[in-house]
Amino acid sequence: MKHFVNLDDLSTQDLNSIIDTAIALKKQHKAGEINQTLKNKTLAMIFDKSSTRTRVSFETGMTQLGGHALFLSDRDIQLGRGEPIKDTAIVISSMVDAIMMRVSSHEDINTFVKNSSVPIINALSDESHPCQLLADMMTYKEHKGSIQGKTVAWIGDGNNMCHTYIQAAKAFKFKLNIATPKGYEPDQVFIDNYADHISLFNDAKKACDNADLVVTDVWASMGQESEQKKRELAFKEFQVDQNLMKNADADASFMHCLPAHRGEEVSAEVIDGKQSLVWDEAENRLHAQKSLLLYLLG
Repeated sequence: MKHFVNLDDLSTQDLNSIIDTAIALKKQHKAGEINQTLKNKTLAMIFDKSSTRTRVSFETGMTQLGGHALFLSDRDIQLGRGEPIKDTAIVISSMVDAIMMRVSSHEDINTFVKNSSVPIINALSDESHPCQLLADMMTYKEHKGSIQGKTVAWIGDGNNMCHTYIQAAKAFKFKLNIATPKGYEPDQVFIDNYADHISLFNDAKKACDNADLVVTDVWASMGQESEQKKRELAFKEFQVDQNLMKNADADASFMHCLPAHRGEEVSAEVIDGKQSLVWDEAENRLHAQKSLLLYLLG
């Protein structure tokens, strides 16, 4: 039994295989072909964070593959009323075929892994967001080919998305430039463990120098709303706008995991412009996760 808690849980070969299958599944779906591989399978989806893309993509994906998805918020199950996480993991996993979790605490996901009898999928935690990276790498491959040997610029907060891009740099063999304001760098553990694959900057323009892909995220993630004003001041030189994109390669692409705040971390001209792959990136959450489910459920 395999889990997908962090990107480096799987080998580069397996990650590339999942992406190739996702591209094939997308073509199959666009052609109107029916795939019922997960008929009679159930995915439990546990949320303590709100979601648009995660819920819609996993729920739709299970339906398209002939299976069923259960939406379980922390207001609906005993997890939100003090039941030990271990007990919840044992019980839910005895009734379903896989469990997807979008939760604040990465440690809660690890507890599920230790006590679950079915595969666990991290659909976002405070530490990482590996499902998004599958979609991002799929999108780059569709539009540009292999990302191996390319330069990716991460602009903004050293958050969970940044952590997973750090893991992706090693897995997919690209160079990652990370530009953050001072004090907003990625966790030191990630910096230490992946030092050979990343470069740290406090200057967004330098990080974008000749980049093939520029990526950003919101300045204040869920749970950080009280820091919004403080972060707006700290990140004011880290907006991805057309001037910043001019430092990247002329054929560079732009990605954002969404939701986006135009006029803050990205300008409208960039996210809605010709270099943006954001909308394909969002749709590809569906196809990449379908492929992941097929991989985990055999």
